[in-house]
Amino acid sequence: MDDGGVADPGRGRGGEPGEDREDLIRVERAEKVFTVRKRTGFLRRERREVRAVDGLSFTVARGEVVGYIGPNGAGKSTTIKMLTGILTPSGGRLTVAGIDPSRERTRLARRIGVVFGQRTTLWWDLPLIDSYKLAHRMYRIPDARYRENLDRCVALLDLGALLDVPVRQLSLGQRMRGDIAAALLHDPEVLYLDEPTIGLDVVSKAKVRGFLRELNAERGTTVLLTTHDLTDIEQLCSRVMVIDHGRLMYDGPLTGLHEAGESERTLVVDLERELPPIDVPAPARVVRVDGVRQWIGFPASASAAGLVAAVAAAYPLVDLSVREPDIETVIARMYAERASA
Repeated sequence: MDDGGVADPGRGRGGEPGEDREDLIRVERAEKVFTVRKRTGFLRRERREVRAVDGLSFTVARGEVVGYIGPNGAGKSTTIKMLTGILTPSGGRLTVAGIDPSRERTRLARRIGVVFGQRTTLWWDLPLIDSYKLAHRMYRIPDARYRENLDRCVALLDLGALLDVPVRQLSLGQRMRGDIAAALLHDPEVLYLDEPTIGLDVVSKAKVRGFLRELNAERGTTVLLTTHDLTDIEQLCSRVMVIDHGRLMYDGPLTGLHEAGESERTLVVDLERELPPIDVPAPARVVRVDGVRQWIGFPASASAAGLVAAVAAAYPLVDLSVREPDIETVIARMYAERASA
C-alpha cells in the first residue's frame, strides 16, 4: 500500500517481503467474533454474532510509534486485548516478538507493557510506591535496574510527591502517570497505550507526551497508541492506522489521513466587536458567525500560522484558538469519499 492511501486489507504497511526491517508485531487476517444473546420475547432470546475484528492485517516495526485510531466500537481495544493475550482470536494469526499471545501469555507479559486509560493496574487502597514494589518482585527486575527505571519515571512524570499517596486519592491525571510508570519498570519492548490521555488536563497531557517521546528516542520502545485526541497522534506518531467495523481503512502518515478524509481544522476568532464575516484567503472559509465570535475552517494538512497572521493583521482580535477535527468526522468523510468514487 502506498503512503497516504487506503489500506490493502490483505497486508499491513511495511509488510512486503524483502524490506530491511524487523517486524515486532505481526497481525495476519485476524478475526474476533463475539456471540450476543438478545431478549426477543417472554422466555425467548435471539442469538447473533458480532464481528469486532474482521480480517485485520498489519505489521509494526521495532521502534515505531504508531497511532491506532477509530470511533468507539471500531475494534481498537479488542485488537490490543488479542495482542496481549487477554482475548483469543477467532481466526487468523498474531505474533508479538515472535510469540503467540494467546498461547504464551505469561512469557509475553515480560516483554510488553499495557496501560488502559479506563482501568488501573495499581493497587487502589495502597500507596503508589507499593504497586511499584510489587512489579519489582513480580517481574523479577534486578534491583539496580528497578531503581534506575523508577527514578527516571518519577523524575520525568513528576511523581515524587505522590509515591506515598494511596492510589484512590490520586486525580485521574496523576493516576494515569502512575500507570504509565508501572508499565515501564520492567523495560518492555512494546508499550500498548489505550487512551492514555483521556480526561487529563493540558499540563498532564504535555508531561505524558514528552515522556513518551523521550522513551522512544532513548530506548527505542515500540508504541501502539489508541486515542481520540489527534494532538496525541501529531506529537508522537510517524504513522497512523484507522480501523472501523474491525477493518483497516487507512495506514500511512497523518497528513495523508487528513487528505483522504478532506478534514478541516477550525480557527475560532473572538473580535472586539461584531463584524461581517472575516475576509480570508481560499481555501479557508468562514463557516459560522455568532456575535463577536467567528469560526474559520481550513484544511487540516495546512499550517495555521499564515491564516492567523492574516486575520491578526486586519482585524481587532481579543482571542483565538485552533480546534482539531475529531476522528469520527474524518472517518465519516473517508466513507463518503469512497462511496462516491
